[in-house]
Amino acid sequence: MMGSGKSSIGYLVSRKLNLMFVDIDSLIEKKEEMLISEIFKKNGENYFRSLEEKITLKALKDINSVISLGGGSFINDKIRKIILTNHFSFWLNVDQSVLLSRIRHSKHRPLTIDSTDQEIKKIIKERSKIYSKAQFKINCNKLTKNEIVKKIIKIYELN
Repeated sequence: MMGSGKSSIGYLVSRKLNLMFVDIDSLIEKKEEMLISEIFKKNGENYFRSLEEKITLKALKDINSVISLGGGSFINDKIRKIILTNHFSFWLNVDQSVLLSRIRHSKHRPLTIDSTDQEIKKIIKERSKIYSKAQFKINCNKLTKNEIVKKIIKIYELN
């Protein structure tokens, strides 16, 4: 989910497990040499989603890494199926009110730039239905980053 802390948590997990960290949004921005919001504006969402799928599927071939998906990646059936079959998936679940405060005025999230709070809540609700299919759910509301990282690593090591 956008605003859940995927990138910062993923990076910390990768450091603790001594694995490579991959941030899909950063890979896309590097390849296109522009911000995601600019890609949306210049080429549209369909172009972005196609690029996101291609880059994500390539990244998923490396099993020795921690990957922070873009906020919409897990919505993609092809990506989700590969993740659920071959990888560990964690949903960093954060209360809607917290997410709303984090993303409401962000200029880096093209789907919410000109959205009302109700429209953002609708996106969160719709995406949550799909994110709930992740293998593991971490309720992050009252946890520090280090507590979230420890929970993820414990689950990973037990499985």
